[in-house]
Amino acid sequence: QVQLVESGGGLVQPGGSLRLSCAASGRISGIDYMGWYRQAPGAQRELVTTITSGGEWYSDSVKGRFTISRDNAKNMGYLQMNNLKPEDTGVYYCNANIKIPDRVYANNYWGKGTLVTVSS
Repeated sequence: QVQLVESGGGLVQPGGSLRLSCAASGRISGIDYMGWYRQAPGAQRELVTTITSGGEWYSDSVKGRFTISRDNAKNMGYLQMNNLKPEDTGVYYCNANIKIPDRVYANNYWGKGTLVTVSS
């Protein structure tokens, strides 16, 4: 069974930094897409950033402050968050398209989320 697990969330002051990790486990032959979503209290879940072999994308609200990366050999994804603002508060979810052995198509998976709270 493929599983995504986020970690690294916590409480941080405005202007601080956090690094989130997304660990993919199971019988994985490849990850061709990974993204991070977040959901603030009372708000819709929004796409924050994506990474594929073709490059990276960031929402305007985080551009210049967040950096997405991945380590394909370790099946790990990361989200470096700098200069955090209170409006960055929310549950951050890892999302990935994962190919497993003996399967023609990749499936989409979600982690359960990690809470990021930006507050003084």
